[in-house]
Amino acid sequence: MQYWISMEIYTVFLLVTTLLSILLVHLFFSTNSRSLRNLPPGPKGWPILGNLPQLGDKPHQTLAALAKIYGPLFHLRFGIEHVVVAASSSVAAQFLKTFDTNFSNRPPNSGAEHVAYNYQDLVFAPYGSRWRMLRKLCFIHLFSNKAMDTCRRVREEEVSLLVCRLKDAGGKMVRLGEEVNVCVTDALARAIMGMRVFGEKRKGAEELKEMILELMKLAGVFNIGDFVPGIGWLDIQGVVGKMKNLHKRYDIFLNNIIAEHERSQKDDGDLLSVMIGLKKNKEDLTGEGETVTDIDIKALLLNLFSAGTDTTTSTLEWALAELIRHPDILEHLQQEIDGVVGRDRLVSDTDLPNLPFLHAVIKEVFRLHPSTPLSLPRVALESCEVQGYHIPKNTTLLVNVWAISRDPTVWTDPLEFRPSRFLPGGDHANSDVKGNDFDVIPFGAGRRICAGMSLGLKMVQFLTATLAHSFDWKLPDDHLPENLNMEEAFGLTLQRAEPFAAHPVPRLLPSAYL
Repeated sequence: MQYWISMEIYTVFLLVTTLLSILLVHLFFSTNSRSLRNLPPGPKGWPILGNLPQLGDKPHQTLAALAKIYGPLFHLRFGIEHVVVAASSSVAAQFLKTFDTNFSNRPPNSGAEHVAYNYQDLVFAPYGSRWRMLRKLCFIHLFSNKAMDTCRRVREEEVSLLVCRLKDAGGKMVRLGEEVNVCVTDALARAIMGMRVFGEKRKGAEELKEMILELMKLAGVFNIGDFVPGIGWLDIQGVVGKMKNLHKRYDIFLNNIIAEHERSQKDDGDLLSVMIGLKKNKEDLTGEGETVTDIDIKALLLNLFSAGTDTTTSTLEWALAELIRHPDILEHLQQEIDGVVGRDRLVSDTDLPNLPFLHAVIKEVFRLHPSTPLSLPRVALESCEVQGYHIPKNTTLLVNVWAISRDPTVWTDPLEFRPSRFLPGGDHANSDVKGNDFDVIPFGAGRRICAGMSLGLKMVQFLTATLAHSFDWKLPDDHLPENLNMEEAFGLTLQRAEPFAAHPVPRLLPSAYL
C-alpha cells in the first residue's frame, strides 16, 4: 500500500513540475514575443496552447476564414512555436520561390519521428545529401519520362482490370474509392517491386489499406506535444501511442516485402531491386558519401505506398462526384473522348495529350479539391522579411492551398466547378498545376514540391478519362445529383466525409471490355 501511495505522490509531483515548467516557458515566450516587432497580424491565442484549440476539425477551412479577417499573411502561436500562414498566391510565391532555400526543411514533428523512421524518409528528411539521394532514386526509376513510358503497359493493364471489375458489378452500387485504391496500389506496387499487392491476394494487402488510412488521419492531427515543451510524455491526445503502434505494423509489413524480394533473387530493374543492389554494393549514388540502408528502403516504400495511393484515390472520388453533379460537363468530356478514342476500345495512356477538355477538368478538380489542403509544414532556417513583416528564425510555415485556389480576388465564381476557365479564352487558360503558377498549387512548389507529381497527375488523368468514357454513372433513385454530399473530412489528404458510391453503367461496345 505504501508503495502505491509513493507512486501516486511521484506522479502528482511530475505533473505539478511539468505544469510549472510550462507556465515559466509561457511567461518567457510571452515576454520574448513582445520584443519581436512587426510580426504579421493574427488572433490572440489561449494561455500555453496558443491558437491550437481554435483550429477545429477542418483546419484548412478555419485558416481560410481567419485570412478574411487578418489578411493573406497572418501569425499564429502553436504552444511556444511561431506559425505563419500563407493564404494567397502572391504570399505563397514569396515563401516558396523568393525564400524557397530558407524554407527548405520541415519542422520537428511526432509523425516523422515515430512513423517515418525518425526523419529518414523522403518527405521529412532534412534538405541535403540524403534527401537528394532518395529523390534521385525515385525520379530515375519511377517519375522520369523514361520510367513512366516503361510502366505504361502496367498502368493500362491495371486500369483495364478495374474497368472489368466495375462492368462485372452488373450495374450494382460500387464504392469507387475502394475499387480505385486496388487499381492504384497494384499499379504502383508493380512499378516499385514488380508484383501486385491486392491482385495476387497477397497476405497483408487489406492491412496495408487500413494502415494508409490511419496514417493519413494521424498525420492530419496537430499534436499538442509537438508545440508545448514538457508534456509530450503525457500524450494527451493519444496520438503518439497510435503512431508507435502503426509504425510497428508498417515495419513488419515492409520487412516481409523486402525479405521476400531478396529470397526471390528477382531483378527486373524495378525500384526495390535497384535499392537492394545499391545496399549490398554500398554504392554512393550521389557522390556525397550517402549509401542506401534497410531503413532508407523501408522509409521510401512507406512514402510511396502512403502518398502515392491515398491522394489519387481521394482525387478520383472528387472528380467523379463533380462530373455527376454537372451532367453537361460529363457529356462534353465523353464526347471529346469518343471523338479521339471511339467506342470500340478503352482509353490508352497515349490518348491523353489529345484531350484538352479532360486536362481542364482535372485542373478544376485539383483547384476545388486539392489532395493536400494544407501544405506539409516548412520551417525558417533564418529570419526574413515577407511583405514588410518580420518572420523569426524557426517559424513554421503553412501554405493554405485550399484557400488560395478559392480566392475570390483571383478566381471568378470560385466555388463553381467550371473547367472552361482553363480552356483557350478562359481567364486561366495558361495556368498549370505543376508548381509554376501559384494560383493553383495542389502539389506544392519549390524544392519540396511533391516528388511524385508527374505520376500522380498522369494516374488521375488516365483514370478519370477511362471511368468517364467507359461508364455512365447513376445515383440511387432517391438521390438527385445536385444534392450529392460534398462535405469534406480533414486528414493529411482531403477526404470526402461520405465515400462516393454510384452505379456504373457500361456505355461502350461489348468488344471494348474484353
